[in-house]
Amino acid sequence: TIALVRDPQRFDVIVTDNLIGDIITDLASAVTGGVGLAPSANINTSGEFPSMFEPVHGSAPDIAGTGKADPTAAILSIALLLDHLDRPEDAARVREAVSADNATRASGPA
Repeated sequence: TIALVRDPQRFDVIVTDNLIGDIITDLASAVTGGVGLAPSANINTSGEFPSMFEPVHGSAPDIAGTGKADPTAAILSIALLLDHLDRPEDAARVREAVSADNATRASGPA
């Protein structure tokens, strides 16, 4: 995990079990922009069971209805789903739209 903190861009994909994955995804999202921006995928490679795509932060029920929720991670999870379904062009379009949206946001506290 120290390598993830010191040099997060060195990692593209991390494969692990669910418990360690939960810990690593929280750490990785914190050092790369926050859990509100991080998508995740739990992929069943055998196809025996469904794969799951969701934001790292889950459904964030603690902020539901407050106007604070940011759908970016959920939208980026859709890009992971599209990659999984072998639709890379559609996944790229989703990522481009998110990048365009992020570019319009303020870069720090006002």
